Amino acid sequence: MIFAGILAGGVGSRMNIADMPKQFLDLGNKPIVIHTLEKFLLCERVDEIYIGVHPSWVSHMEALVVKYITHQREKIHIVEGGTDRNSTIMNIVDMIEKEYGQSKEHYIITHDSVRPFVSSRIIEENIDAVIKYKACDTVVSATDTIVVSEDALKIADIPVRSKMYQGQTPQSFQITLLKTLYEDLSDEEKEILTDACKIALVRNQDVYLVKGEVSNMKLTTITDYNIAQAMVGGNLID
Repeated sequence: MIFAGILAGGVGSRMNIADMPKQFLDLGNKPIVIHTLEKFLLCERVDEIYIGVHPSWVSHMEALVVKYITHQREKIHIVEGGTDRNSTIMNIVDMIEKEYGQSKEHYIITHDSVRPFVSSRIIEENIDAVIKYKACDTVVSATDTIVVSEDALKIADIPVRSKMYQGQTPQSFQITLLKTLYEDLSDEEKEILTDACKIALVRNQDVYLVKGEVSNMKLTTITDYNIAQAMVGGNLID
């Protein structure tokens, strides 16, 4: 089975424009997280969708689903998130295995709730890649020169740009593989390795690339939010 895991567990907001996590802010006429959820509902190959939400916001997310989602609501499962990104993913994995059992034919497509412009093509290609390779990451080629600094004062290195990519999401995994990799980590590693693909790399598991899109942006700052509002015809923030 193919499962989507939408990560909406954050409570902080660098935007500082509302008293709620940014995934619940309106984008046009509905919340950011609903835009994201709808993209996965459009993919017929996704069997079930799990949304990891901070415990304090579970009831709010449930209300949003009732308000905005009129079809396929039975495919949506809301799960309490963990203390960080990876623990939220593992909470989702635990619920999937509780409800559907363990299987090497189960795959999870994890995605940031605040990337509402993910395309159907990206989702489809993640599904194809994860079935073939067991682990994949969505990336775009770096267009700017990447500068490395060890002390934030002077340049330590300038890597070859043609080898540089910017990571996006989805990040997709065979569930049994991801769980095995995560459970092999020490507590110290779990604190340091905040990216699921990094977990795979440090355990020598190949992660294959799926071509992303510049429009698949993560809404982190007020500038990002205003760009997104302009894209959907919404109101800008001064």
